[in-house]
Amino acid sequence: MLTNVAALVYDGVAPFELGVLCEAFGVDRSDEGLPVLDFAVCGPDVGLVPTSTGFSINVEQGLDRLDEADLIAVPAVPHSGLVPDDVIKGLRTAHDRGARIMSVCSGAFVLGEAGLLDGLDCTTHWRHTQELAERFPRAHVVPEVLYVDAGQVITSAGTAAGIDAALHVWRQEYGAGVASAIARRMVVPPQREGGQAQFIARAVPDCDVETLGPLLQWITENLQEDLDVESLARRSLMSPRTFARRFRAETGATPHAWVTSQRVLRAELLLEQSDRPVEWIATEVGFGNAATLRHHFSRVRGLSPQQYRRRFAC
Repeated sequence: MLTNVAALVYDGVAPFELGVLCEAFGVDRSDEGLPVLDFAVCGPDVGLVPTSTGFSINVEQGLDRLDEADLIAVPAVPHSGLVPDDVIKGLRTAHDRGARIMSVCSGAFVLGEAGLLDGLDCTTHWRHTQELAERFPRAHVVPEVLYVDAGQVITSAGTAAGIDAALHVWRQEYGAGVASAIARRMVVPPQREGGQAQFIARAVPDCDVETLGPLLQWITENLQEDLDVESLARRSLMSPRTFARRFRAETGATPHAWVTSQRVLRAELLLEQSDRPVEWIATEVGFGNAATLRHHFSRVRGLSPQQYRRRFAC
């Protein structure tokens, strides 16, 4: 289980992406009964380290801190700059002993220089995906997604996608209830699947069409209903084609994918917080039967509903 996290920084680190890691893994939330991790910021240079925005941060721990970390997270750094040799060595050593490695935004280039992306699906900020693919041809770069979990290595896109990846790690390690509670404290959505688009086609809706926000809220409260495109389009007073296009523009996902992710998330909470049979949960969240729930749940989470319950039940 995840108990120890190190954020690895050096000259030119982006303070926002570093802040994402500090907020996600370094805040003491024990007042709400949430797990507290042993978190530290470390790097090849102890002392003042310049950031990308004109001020410096004080780094108190060296690279030996990597030796005890379960998860090593690399925030955005200058993607065209040289990666210190001792950083590469430290990442490879940690990877070889089984530590998980996570990058935010251009931190993926550091992982690439260390050879940790070879043969893996990975991503970075959409502006840099082509360069990442060109510089590391043995990596399988997936453009425009929020994050990619390749098992031991997790890569995420720019800025807020690092929050999504961090919450994904929390969910894997401690379950949906803990991840949702942390998301509430951070005032962010508790669940965005990694495969969603990094950006939406139309950030501001046309003035003659209302936002889909109220519909999304209704969906989450009525997951047991028939939520196919045709039904949702009728509820939104749109043609199915227009609705599907607009839904993807506003959410970055297809209606089917978004609804399925919400059903899985609700199933997680019921598996954790109740002893209801899997068949009942499947009906409650709109999958209809246990077999369909098992199919979608196992595909998304890599565990069967019963395995998930045994691991995370309260």
